[in-house]
Amino acid sequence: MRLNSMCIRCLVDKQQGRLLKFTDEEKKTAYMKEVTKIIGESEDEASSPYLVYLFNQVYKQYFGDIKDFSEIKKEYNSYVLAMEDELYEKILTAEDSLAQALVYARIGNYIDFGAMQNVEKKVFLELFQDEGKNILDKEIYESFLKDCGEGKRFLLLADNCGEIVLDKLLIRELKKRFPHLDVCVMVRGEEVLNDATMEDAEEVGICDVAKVISNGNGVGGTVESMLSEEAGKALEQADVILSKGQANFETLNGCGRNIYYAFLCKCDWFSGRFDVVKNTGMFLREKELTN
Repeated sequence: MRLNSMCIRCLVDKQQGRLLKFTDEEKKTAYMKEVTKIIGESEDEASSPYLVYLFNQVYKQYFGDIKDFSEIKKEYNSYVLAMEDELYEKILTAEDSLAQALVYARIGNYIDFGAMQNVEKKVFLELFQDEGKNILDKEIYESFLKDCGEGKRFLLLADNCGEIVLDKLLIRELKKRFPHLDVCVMVRGEEVLNDATMEDAEEVGICDVAKVISNGNGVGGTVESMLSEEAGKALEQADVILSKGQANFETLNGCGRNIYYAFLCKCDWFSGRFDVVKNTGMFLREKELTN
């Protein structure tokens, strides 16, 4: 997805917000000059998640360690794990258990400390009851089922902590519906915000239902040129790819692969792009978006 003026403004505002706790104005000004330079010299196809990755390298030079989200990640993994049995029961009793699992996995995308200022458990719980935001596009879903039925390799690009618990429930139902599928999950290779890493995958038990691999880097998305050899091969060979979250959409949209995107619209640009209210769930296919 090409960078746009609204994203640039948001990037700058968020970097400025990181500096509020510091008092050295000269250092803060120097950092913001570096940020604007990175944006100004970026390629047309540069995505917000990739630019944030570059910002972080500079931030460390000026201010030291990046904010540690380890406790937040443990909190939300535990929080959603506590909901797991009840939610899975609802999935199993739904008219279409796979569709219900997909909706729940998409709701999990709300747990995003990068896209939003505040993550509220109350709002998260309310999303499970909000039918208006939980609709799956019928044609896209039917296309997804057809591709899963005909394909051999399925790759899920994970996004956030907590959310990955619901991804696990989705994979359970996917493998029940399509037992022939070789299912793989890709997580971040380094700590970045509250994104899921191998440690989170092991903590929530998703490694018990699918092969899990690292993407080999610390970008909060999926930049093909930065993937490890194993991750690049998994992406290349996948017949069906389910991409979770806005950041994966931002870094992959336009690539032309057989990707289905599942995310909530959590910022003004996404809400405006798809003409929906904030926190509405989207289920899109790359081929339709690039035609």
